[in-house]
Amino acid sequence: MSPPRPAPANGRKLPRAALGQILDQLRHEPSRTWSIIVTIYGDAIVPRGGSVWLGTLLQIFQALDIAEGVVRTAMSRLAADGWLERHKVGRNSFYRLAPKGRTTFAQATRHIYAAQLPAFPGHVDLVLLANGPDRDAVRAALDTAGWGSPAAGVFVAPGWPLPDAAAGELGLKVTGEPAALRDLAARSWPLDATAEAYHRFIETFEPLRAALDREAVPTDIEALVARVLLIHEYRRIVLRDPVLPAALLPADWPGTAARTLCAGLYRDLLEPSERWLDAHAVDESGAPLRRGKDVLRRFRD
Repeated sequence: MSPPRPAPANGRKLPRAALGQILDQLRHEPSRTWSIIVTIYGDAIVPRGGSVWLGTLLQIFQALDIAEGVVRTAMSRLAADGWLERHKVGRNSFYRLAPKGRTTFAQATRHIYAAQLPAFPGHVDLVLLANGPDRDAVRAALDTAGWGSPAAGVFVAPGWPLPDAAAGELGLKVTGEPAALRDLAARSWPLDATAEAYHRFIETFEPLRAALDREAVPTDIEALVARVLLIHEYRRIVLRDPVLPAALLPADWPGTAARTLCAGLYRDLLEPSERWLDAHAVDESGAPLRRGKDVLRRFRD
């Protein structure tokens, strides 16, 4: 791996503690190497065309302090399970997200990189399930689409599209006092557990925010490592969060602060992390992977 770039003369080196707490948390969790791989592809590689040399990935994981053998095993399993596609050029292996992986990350993108909470349409939609032969399939479709459930056979969402499987079910539009709607949301989704996860996210990444605010300057590889872990941890929470309008959430909802923290850090880390990819990420021909413009719009649209 290339040696890290020195910090610019007008800044201070990033303190080890700023990344250390994040890396320590990663080490104390069950192995999630496969999930980090998906994060790297969806966040950093897909915008550059989607295929990258295995050696590039191994350099990133070396900086994450994850052993090469663990990464190779995870890559093989992801390929066998249909998440990645492998292509060999001579002795070099190149991987890209398979359609299954691209579809999954594309569906998650609006949740992960949204700049703000969605607008409230002024009502919530209720769906009452019939006791027909398709009841379980309809329930599964609503669960997958993120609809909440305050009671058996009842599903609720704030103006979201209705899954095709539920098109024939009885639907109602419900309005009410703000406190009553917030109570309905609290009974329909596990908001307490989600709030707790957001608090942990903020505690984990605040030291990095503080270091950057004190004009600490990460090396390019440090910036990429921080960006990967930032999106990896945020993705794990936000994909379990229904991302409700503010009108349905508690006044002290920590998801708002977590989203602000994530967006600010992402913007600060983007240029140096992209610079590392410019220098190290290559395609099958050996040419550098070109930057994608989509990443510049993340957390802004």
